[in-house]
Amino acid sequence: MSETTMKKRDDQKTERPTYAPPVDIYENKEEILILSDVPGVTTEGLSVNLDKDQLTISARRTLASPDEALDYRRVFVVPRGIEADKISADLQNGVLRLVLPKPAALKPRQIAVRSG
Repeated sequence: MSETTMKKRDDQKTERPTYAPPVDIYENKEEILILSDVPGVTTEGLSVNLDKDQLTISARRTLASPDEALDYRRVFVVPRGIEADKISADLQNGVLRLVLPKPAALKPRQIAVRSG
């Protein structure tokens, strides 16, 4: 086997495909709820980041050995004004549950209509 072929195979080992896990998104007056399937992922292998209006979910699931892993990644645009310090995240049975409470500025309001 040539050195070029060996190098190409080594490069292929380090490049892992990234999977976009299935996600359900729900919204009501008070919050946005995101449910993401991340089977086999632990809290140590999970990262959730909010940067301005971009929410990123990244996860790594180790398979038979540390060299074998699946990488998960999803990116969402969320309404501006979501406060990062009020987001809650919970991982149970391979499902990540994110709750993004809406600030008052994003909540719907009833507008009084006057006549005459």
